[in-house]
Amino acid sequence: MAKAKATSEVPIGLKLKQLYELQTIDSEIDQIHVVKGELPIIVSDLEDEISGLNTRVNKLETSKKELDGEHSNHKSNIKAAEDAIKKYEKQLDGVKNNREYDALNKEINLQRLEIQLSEKKMKEITEQVKAKKTTLEAVNEKIAAKKAELDEKKEELSKILEKTDKEEATLVSKSEKSRKKIEERLLHAYDTIRKRYRNGLAVVMVKRNACGGCFNQTPPQVQLEIGLRKKIIACEHCGRVLVDDQIHEVEG
Repeated sequence: MAKAKATSEVPIGLKLKQLYELQTIDSEIDQIHVVKGELPIIVSDLEDEISGLNTRVNKLETSKKELDGEHSNHKSNIKAAEDAIKKYEKQLDGVKNNREYDALNKEINLQRLEIQLSEKKMKEITEQVKAKKTTLEAVNEKIAAKKAELDEKKEELSKILEKTDKEEATLVSKSEKSRKKIEERLLHAYDTIRKRYRNGLAVVMVKRNACGGCFNQTPPQVQLEIGLRKKIIACEHCGRVLVDDQIHEVEG
């Protein structure tokens, strides 16, 4: 209860000053993020793309090995069929009747068909392996290009982070300290408005008779009320909290 009373006793002008100071700090942090740009996302996307390409290479190599295995099996089948034909042809010399002769010739023809089928399959596999090799070369070239691009982006990001990390850490610490001075309901409103806009502006000055966020005109009467700092006033167009250009002079 004592804490709630202390919060309620903080003058509106000081509350507005605290909010504006927090906005100023958070805007500096936002600007650092802008300086970093999309590089972290680009680096992450490149890493994911390279990982996906490596997975594809592994699948292609596995498929190629399987095809090589099939090719070897068909080669072995041809050798076995050729050996069988030699055996049957040798047996033909000792046949005693037409039935045995026909049976052996049938086996020889079957083995020749096996050879033709295996040779056809080997030819198809050779073409498939050739296509796999071509694809592998293309994918590996793409991986090399992506890795070179990734190294370049990482170096670029590293230089930016080196310049901004210390500054950002200091600002984040200042932001956290500033947030502790502001009551919870105002912080919630502030965070809600910040998330609503890409530039993260939740508290803005009235400049040249206009809202510093959406640039719509602020009526003279509203400007007068803002200058009095008797209540928190939001822009009727964008909902941002409005402060006057003398807010820095508020004591406290």
